[in-house]
Formats: sequence, C-alpha cells, structure tokens
Amino acid sequence: MSTATSTPGAVGDIGRGRARRVRSDGRQKVRQDPTVRLLLLVIVLVLGLIVIYPIGSILSAGFSSEGLEVFRNLFSTVASREIIVNTLTLGLIVGLTGTAVGFLLAFVQVRTRVRGKRVLHLLSLLPIVAPPFAVATSSIVLFGRNGVITHQLLGRDWNIYGLPGLTLVLTLSFFPVAYMNMLGMMRSLDPSLDEAAASLGATKGRIFLTVTLPMLVPGIAASFLLLFVEAIADLANPLVIGGDFSVLASRAYIAITADYNINAGAAYSLVLLVPALLVFLLQRYWVSRKSVVTVTGKPTGRAKPVEGLGSWIVCAVAWFVAALIVLIYGTVLVGGFARILGVNNTLTLDNYKYVLFGLGQAAMVDTTVLALISTPIAGVLGIVTAWLVSRKLRRFAGLLDFVGMLGMTVPGTVLGIGYAIAFNHPITVFGHQIMPALAGGGAVFSGAAAIVMVYVARSMPNGLRSGVASLEQISGAIEEASTSLGATGTQTFGKVTLPLIKPAMLSGLTYAFARAMTTLSPIIFITTPGVKIMTAQILAEVDVGRFGNAFAYCTILIVIVMVVILLLNLLVRDRSVMARQLGGGF
Repeated sequence: MSTATSTPGAVGDIGRGRARRVRSDGRQKVRQDPTVRLLLLVIVLVLGLIVIYPIGSILSAGFSSEGLEVFRNLFSTVASREIIVNTLTLGLIVGLTGTAVGFLLAFVQVRTRVRGKRVLHLLSLLPIVAPPFAVATSSIVLFGRNGVITHQLLGRDWNIYGLPGLTLVLTLSFFPVAYMNMLGMMRSLDPSLDEAAASLGATKGRIFLTVTLPMLVPGIAASFLLLFVEAIADLANPLVIGGDFSVLASRAYIAITADYNINAGAAYSLVLLVPALLVFLLQRYWVSRKSVVTVTGKPTGRAKPVEGLGSWIVCAVAWFVAALIVLIYGTVLVGGFARILGVNNTLTLDNYKYVLFGLGQAAMVDTTVLALISTPIAGVLGIVTAWLVSRKLRRFAGLLDFVGMLGMTVPGTVLGIGYAIAFNHPITVFGHQIMPALAGGGAVFSGAAAIVMVYVARSMPNGLRSGVASLEQISGAIEEASTSLGATGTQTFGKVTLPLIKPAMLSGLTYAFARAMTTLSPIIFITTPGVKIMTAQILAEVDVGRFGNAFAYCTILIVIVMVVILLLNLLVRDRSVMARQLGGGF
C-alpha cells in the first residue's frame, strides 16, 4: 500500500497554482466590467496622445531626407563621432560616481552608528526639490575661473567647464535616485543572513562580499542604468557648464534654436533615444530574469552596525558629501542676497524684488499653477494604470506598462522636440480638426495645455511604478472578497484598493509636483510668450550672467516645492508616510 505524502515544495506548488487560478479568474471576470473597459480606453487614448504621438512624430522627422543626412554625417565625421563618445563617456562616469555616492550614503544610514542620520538623510534628498541650474550655477561661482574657493581662496586657476564640471554637477544632482533605491533595499535585507554567515566563521569583509553585496546587485545595476540615462539625457547642465564638451542633448538644442533645423534636431535626438531605450529594455529584462529574495519574510531584528576604521572612513566621506551639498545650496541662498557673489558681495534685496514683483512674478505663478494642475492628473493616471496592469489585464499588461513608462524613459530633450513637431500644427481626422496647434504659437491656453501634457507624461511613470510595487504586496484575495460581495471593479478599487495604496499615491503626487516644478528639457522647446516657466527664466538669467537673479529664482522655487509637498502630506494625512519621508527615508 502506498502512502501519499506531501512535501513543502509540493504544497507551495499547489498554493502557487491556486493563486494563479484565482488571479486569472479575477482578471477574466473584470474584463466584463464596462466601467473598467472605459477606464482602459481612456488610459490608452491619453497615452497615445501624450506619449506615442510625439514619439511617432520625431521618428517621422528623424527619418526624413534631412534627418537621414544628419545620421550619415554623425558616423562619417570626426566631430560628430566625438559628440557620441562624449555623451556615452559622461553617462558611464556619472552612472558609476552617482551610484557609488548613493550606495555609500545608504550604507551609512543602515549599517553605521553615526550621529545626525536624519540631517544626513534630509541633505541627501535636497537635490530632488532643486532646479537643475542650482548646482551648476553655484559650482561656477565657487569653483570657476574666478571662483570664490579655487581662485580667491586657493589661488588655483581651475577650469570647471567641460567633463570635470559636468561630472561634479550631475553626480550631486542625480545621486539621490541611487540613494533612495539602495536605502530601501538595505533596510529590507534580513540581518539573520549575516548572523548565519558569521556563525560559520566568515569575517565581516567576506560576509559583505559574499552575502550582502550579491543581494544588492539588482539595486546597484538598476541605479547605474537610471543614472546613465539621466546623465545622457540632461540638457540644462551641459548648456550652463558644458563649455566645449558637446553632447547629443545640447547639440540637438542648438540645431533647433540656432540652426532652425528641426529635422536635424530630431535626428540627434533619435541617436540619443537609442541608448536610453536599450538601457530601459535591459533593466526590464534584468528584473524579469533576476530575483534575489529572502525566505524569511519580514526582516527580523537589526543589522549589526559596522565598527572600526572602516566605519570612520565611510562616515567621513558621507559627511564630506553632505558638507559639499550644504556649501552648494548655501551659496544659492546667500547668492540671492548679493549683487554679484564673489565680485560684489554687497547685500541687496533687488534680486528678490525682481523675482517677486518684477518679470519673475508671472513665471512663479504660471509654473506653480501648471504644476498644480498636472500633479493630480499624473497621480491619478499613474495609479489607475498600475491597477489595470496589476489586477485587470492579462495579455496586454506588459505592453501597457511599457508604454506608460516611456514618458520617463524617453529623454526629456527627445520628448520636447517630439511635442514641438507633433503639436506645432492642428490635428485633423478625416479632414476635421480635433485639436488646435498647442506648440509654437502665442495663445496662452494652447501653450499651457502643451506644458501640462508634458508634465503629466514625465511624472505619471513614477506613480505607475509606485502603484505596481504596492499592489504586488497586497493579496488579490482582498479584492476578490469585495467582488464576491457584489461590488463592481471600480467600487472595489475606490473603497478597498485605493486606501491600501495611499502611500504609493502620495509618493506619485510628491514626485509629480517636484518634477514639474524643476524640469526644463522637455518644455524648453514648447514654451510660448504668454506662458512663463521658472526654469526657462533661470536659464535666461544665467546666460546673461545675472547669477543673483538666478539664485533668487532657485531659492523661491525650492521653497515652493517644499511647502506644497508638506501640504500634500497634510492633505493625505498619512502620518507614517510623512514620518518616513521627513525622518527615516522613503
């Protein structure tokens, strides 16, 4: 007589199979919900308008006869090949340095006993809410040819323009992306794994190399890829501090604004688009193929802090980075009250009068209003799309997720040129105009509408990613129970799912507003005379050397972003999330 036995693995397989059947049945049932089908149609139409149509337009312009001629010249002339090499070199260096700085600061937060961690954390997040020019302009004042530190204090004649300056500026601007990514991963590691390795006689160094580091490899790789894309796609800093070091983003900008050759600008942008998309696809493939998990569920206990000389070294480096951040943004604050910081340090309020009561007033109001309009739209679209991807779709979930992420994956310069081409003329269907020209004209409403669309396209992916991550941690059985009691898909989403993913929605709203207020690359090509944007005004002030006005703009912009983020936290009233953001990390 044979006895039936069940192994843990078999039980797990049965449980996984049952979970798959429940999830599959739930998705098939919801496909019959007309409200969900309507939401899906709206999302598809919106993504088609704000993402697919502009990208298709730039593809069409890039592969025109003039665009193809630029393609041929790019690979046949030494100067053009140098631009490509410069772009890739900058991306690799910033990816490595930014990931290293982010990893180091996260390690100090989680694995050391250094005092002042909360201050260190807040300083590490400061570049997120700052405009792209703040670090570059401040670095010129401090470390330029006539810099306060390099020339006036140290007597050195250091040329900050070019690759060295771009590396410094972009690393300080983008390392918070790696920092937040690594901080979350390090806090989720189970300390019992280190304890088990230590009980087997492994040294601290061996434990770090063989246990801790392999668990963090996916996060390190993801951070490097994200920083690589951010660096090659950045436009603001190469314009300010790039000097003779030309990259594809600045070359595309010059082709359109100086050479008035939009097809050439589209061609340069398409070359920039290729590595960005390749990196995005590589990251998705990596995530789908590599899974490093612990089998114990929630982490138990706390990781044993690192002590000794190694701890002092990493803490010293971390505080050096923090001091550099304080120096950079302290210069921004002080520079707003000086006539010409480093040349004429006389205190004055003229810079703030210019911004608050002069030409800057319109830019401040327009930028804040447009960001406030786009923020809830981007947040809602991101969360609804995440819900459809995670809960309601089967075959096309991956495609919808991919298209939703394109707004952030496509470099801002590429998206901005795409908008300039796509919406520079009315959209007609079967001879009937369905949308007027939004870009390139002087109409206030049209220009504002185009900018809001760009803000939504760029900010929505963060809400999508946050929503998907949160929904994957929530059992589908909760929603199944609601559906079994007679609730529709939208009722279940509004009353059951949405309250559970409130932190993800808050994260999406916060990021959407900060991104809208500080972005430049996508909107510089579609601004109209009737709509003033603060980042564009800052660039204009820097170009003519009025650094005092630029610093005043930057300070006011940072204050606006921080105040609105605080109000968003208070409105959502999720104290746990607020505490994590302000004190303990995201």
